[in-house]
Amino acid sequence: MAKSSVSDGAVLVVGLGRFGTAIATTLDDLGRDVLAIERDEAIAQKWSSRFRLVEADATSLEALEQAGARDFSVAVVGVGTSLESSALVTANLVDLGIRQIWAKAISRVHGRILKRIGANHVVYPEYDAGARVAHMVSGKMLDYIEMEDGFSVVKMRPPKEIQGFTIAQTQVSERFGVRIIGVKSPGQPFEYTNEETQIGPEDIIIVSGDSELLEEFANRK
Repeated sequence: MAKSSVSDGAVLVVGLGRFGTAIATTLDDLGRDVLAIERDEAIAQKWSSRFRLVEADATSLEALEQAGARDFSVAVVGVGTSLESSALVTANLVDLGIRQIWAKAISRVHGRILKRIGANHVVYPEYDAGARVAHMVSGKMLDYIEMEDGFSVVKMRPPKEIQGFTIAQTQVSERFGVRIIGVKSPGQPFEYTNEETQIGPEDIIIVSGDSELLEEFANRK
């Protein structure tokens, strides 16, 4: 594959399990140039008509080079069930000089190994999904995204005590230590909040802050 065939923003996806397939198909839907590498013949044939795909074993540095992996600046390692394979693929991508490597991990130990090898970002799909659902099940949150260092962003219904009041009147930041950054009223587009934004009982609000404080705020009546 010639270097000129790789567009800006192109992404290399290694491994088409559920995680890798979700990444590759979503990127393709977004109009991004994708090259997938998959060693299983049946899986490779299934997706070969959807995006560019090379049937190869990415634990081999030579196979990656022949596939043109060196031409990419962003790669996703979707191999997760085999720690050894995942580590070998990640190490190969590091050796090829790929600047941004996202890698799937199935445990914290696995993730630490991948980071030491050189992965820039480690993703824990099952753990993250479980934590997200747990937060939604346990309270009034409609969605939950944990960023890092205990900082999160949630989508939720407003507690009754702030309904009908403006952001300035509720003093949410001072009283609860969280910040309402956006509001979606029925039939209206999403809006960023200011001091004069009024919170209605049917609104959906976007709130950011410390995870524990958000949990407390979401559970207020």
